[in-house]
Amino acid sequence: MSDGFPSPHSDSQYPPQSIPPYGLDPRNEPHRGGFRLGWAVGLLLFLLLLWIAPTFVEQIQYAATRGKQRAESEVARQLLDEGKGATIAQYRYVVKAVQSSVVGVKASRNLGGQDTDELSSFLFGSGRGLREQDQGSGVIVDAEGYIITNYHVVSRASEVNVELSDGSKPRRAQIVGIDPATDLAVLKISGANLTAAQWGKSSDLEVGDPVLAIGNPFGLASTVTAGILSATGRHAVVEHVNYQDFLQTDAAVNPGNSGGPLVNMKGQVIGINTAIVGPTYQGISFAIPSDMVHQVYEQLIKSGKVARGWLGVSMKELTAEESEKLGVHGALVTGILPDAPAAEAGIQRGDIITKWNKKNVSGPAELGLQVAWSKIGEKATATVYRDGETLEFTVTVGQRPERLR
Repeated sequence: MSDGFPSPHSDSQYPPQSIPPYGLDPRNEPHRGGFRLGWAVGLLLFLLLLWIAPTFVEQIQYAATRGKQRAESEVARQLLDEGKGATIAQYRYVVKAVQSSVVGVKASRNLGGQDTDELSSFLFGSGRGLREQDQGSGVIVDAEGYIITNYHVVSRASEVNVELSDGSKPRRAQIVGIDPATDLAVLKISGANLTAAQWGKSSDLEVGDPVLAIGNPFGLASTVTAGILSATGRHAVVEHVNYQDFLQTDAAVNPGNSGGPLVNMKGQVIGINTAIVGPTYQGISFAIPSDMVHQVYEQLIKSGKVARGWLGVSMKELTAEESEKLGVHGALVTGILPDAPAAEAGIQRGDIITKWNKKNVSGPAELGLQVAWSKIGEKATATVYRDGETLEFTVTVGQRPERLR
């Protein structure tokens, strides 16, 4: 019975082969030159594999990390959408939904001059320019690689690198656009499988709402702190920032948190952490509201700069005594530029602008924001208190000149 192998006694199918008395016929022997060539090619392939294998394995590891983070983020996002992430015990879902979108930002600046350190001169040569490195945080808001951070983190930078949460090597970032007036900047990195955070509406927040701050304080990656929204609409709390409408929180924010996200209990970005009171955390921190951030972001990725509405006036705050005496709240006009939109509309020095497009104005900061986000060229209504009378003026919104940015 056959089991699938030929019988050793069968000679019909496999006749025995004879071996020449003096060995194999050299004419039938494989060519030795071809053998040597194949051996050399094999060795080269082996060496090439040894060279690229570590990088290949490393990339697989990073890809696995990103895949795990993405899966955790998607599961957490689903739970939050189902309303299962609003308790302190479930803050973990908020963190998992956002943490893989938070990055570290390192900006290098050339300071000029020369490095006089002897060891540096020996290693790198004399005359090497002095360099300074600043670090902050950022958040990916588009899977194409767009990142939001603070302008002060990347200002005057000659090189910007971004560190992802998967532990992969830092990636060189391109500065897409900057807006010093709000202390915001947009960066762009290349790469696949990036996880973008979701936008939230800061206008939906109420004082007392729980919030989380995520970033890299003092270079400690992916640090999470918790607090509540302490106040909204904070103005004149940060120098050199023209448009301020800050969210105030008691979430711990320290140097290095700048540019990182402030998130709500749905895992949505509702602010960009930007400032603290004092050199280190003292219980008060400030974030740029997401409604403002989103407006700036949309313009920066389209044109690299922000165009704002302009009225052409200088203003001051009314004192409490003045408001009580006059019975009005608003922005006191202290000066008007010639040929500016306000001048052409008939607004005068000494007027108190109480409303803009029928919306109440509490003071210069609020009016400045309302005008800035008005559509350039549109007809706006300014309600003015003058000499005991309430007047209305139609203003054609101008574009804020570059020299004033």
